[in-house]
Amino acid sequence: MEPSTDPADREPSADATRREMPAKHPFTAVGDWLARVDPGTHRRIKGLRLVTAYGLASALGTLQDITHGLPRDASVGLLAANFALWASVSEARTTRPESSRDLALLCAAAALGAAMYVYLAKPLLAFGHAGPELVLVTGAFLVGYLKRFGITGGGLGSQIYIGQLLAYGTNLVPADLPAIAIAGLIAMLASIVPRLLSGPAERPAVVAALSPGPEPVPGRPSPEFVMGLQAASGALVVVALNAWLDLAESVWAITACTYVVAGSATGTVQRVRRRIIGTLIGVPLGLICLPIAEHAPLLIWLAAALAMIVYSMALPERYDIACGAFAFTLIVTLAVNGMHSIPFLTARAWETLIGGALGLLAAMVIFPLRMREK
Repeated sequence: MEPSTDPADREPSADATRREMPAKHPFTAVGDWLARVDPGTHRRIKGLRLVTAYGLASALGTLQDITHGLPRDASVGLLAANFALWASVSEARTTRPESSRDLALLCAAAALGAAMYVYLAKPLLAFGHAGPELVLVTGAFLVGYLKRFGITGGGLGSQIYIGQLLAYGTNLVPADLPAIAIAGLIAMLASIVPRLLSGPAERPAVVAALSPGPEPVPGRPSPEFVMGLQAASGALVVVALNAWLDLAESVWAITACTYVVAGSATGTVQRVRRRIIGTLIGVPLGLICLPIAEHAPLLIWLAAALAMIVYSMALPERYDIACGAFAFTLIVTLAVNGMHSIPFLTARAWETLIGGALGLLAAMVIFPLRMREK
């Protein structure tokens, strides 16, 4: 029997099937995306833990009984909240005891990074206004180099850099060392308690930015040393550019350069592309919300919390979405804290481009790494 030539008897094409399907409700589409990215809700739970740790540390850091007697009006809450937040991002253990141990170490590493900046920044002012940023170059190196000690080592390097970054951004001085120590202790408590409560509901996923490098090649430096060298070299170029051109917020370029370096040149290319795409989407979305930040700050804090949950869900596999979520969070939280300068806020986008390009160049030129075929 010959097949029918009547078009009505044929199977509908894929295009026709898609045209006939009703459009999904936006909430249904979001639910489908959540189920696809995080089928067991484990990452959503971690995202809630990040937000909880941040809020708890921020609240404890503002208590008068804790901050009374400090020699300066340092923002203990801000330091503690960020120490706890990023420690929770980096922690990737399965059991409560191991997670608690790592969180304590990660918060201590952030405090150590802040103390490093405090001690080294003033002498480096002899090199000009960009001199203190040279401390961040050491942190950029440690982000890559400490990956040789596994996931915890990668997290420690990242926390040291974040501590330096926070000390730089808040202009901490040696008199603030007691505040740094108190912030570290608060961060430990604020990050460990939510982890104890979440218990076995989490199944940690390895964050690519903190994972160890490829297998070493005989006769060549270790991959982790090379990754640290690449990140530090790009960061050093950013410091030089800032000394010459006085960039608006050069630390954003240094941070982009530090975290795009991966275990291979190909991986770095992918991370640069995804970070740039995410930032170019997240920054405009944040700028659109500026009027809301001025008149309804509570809504902005809620949006920022939701964005950080998305960040936690997307970070292991969708670096572009994670970068977009964080860029949005950064812009709206700066705005709600009084920063409404459009040129300053948009600098987040173009300085990410600079940092990404420099990180890519360093990965291509300085002992380029390649993943070994299995």
